[in-house]
Amino acid sequence: MRHAKDHRKLSRTHEHRRALLRNLVTALFEYERIETSVAKAKEARRFAERMITFAKRGDLAARREVASYVMKPAVTQKLFATIAPWYAERPGGYTRIIKTRARLGDAGEMAILELVKSKEQKDKERKEALEKAEASGKKKEKKAAAKEKEKAPSPSDAVEPRKRRGRP
Repeated sequence: MRHAKDHRKLSRTHEHRRALLRNLVTALFEYERIETSVAKAKEARRFAERMITFAKRGDLAARREVASYVMKPAVTQKLFATIAPWYAERPGGYTRIIKTRARLGDAGEMAILELVKSKEQKDKERKEALEKAEASGKKKEKKAAAKEKEKAPSPSDAVEPRKRRGRP
């Protein structure tokens, strides 16, 4: 019986479990959305929310605590500079778990673990994505026009089509 035994062991040793959760939390802050199993997502959420709370404090001790857990210094910087200000007035609940599918192979429950964003943040991201898509669309149009110019034969290069052999 596991009475009063808190948290999931995820069928791993302590060291392996700690490394796994550190990598999941780092990936979550880096990409802002990850897909993993439901059990791993629920465990990673605990640590991700603690790291965001530390980042909201913003002092040196909090920065050292986060840096000792997060695997990449660039992600630590992003957490303090970008992610923590999103949740300045929010008292908790920084992440969301959305169950998605059953994994092929072992039918494990899969979920998306993502950072919760406000409507303004989502609108701003959509606007930036649209601008980026339009800019890349204009580049593609220019490239297509340049290729058409190269492919278009000049009148002096015109060659008569080959005549067919056989029955007319």
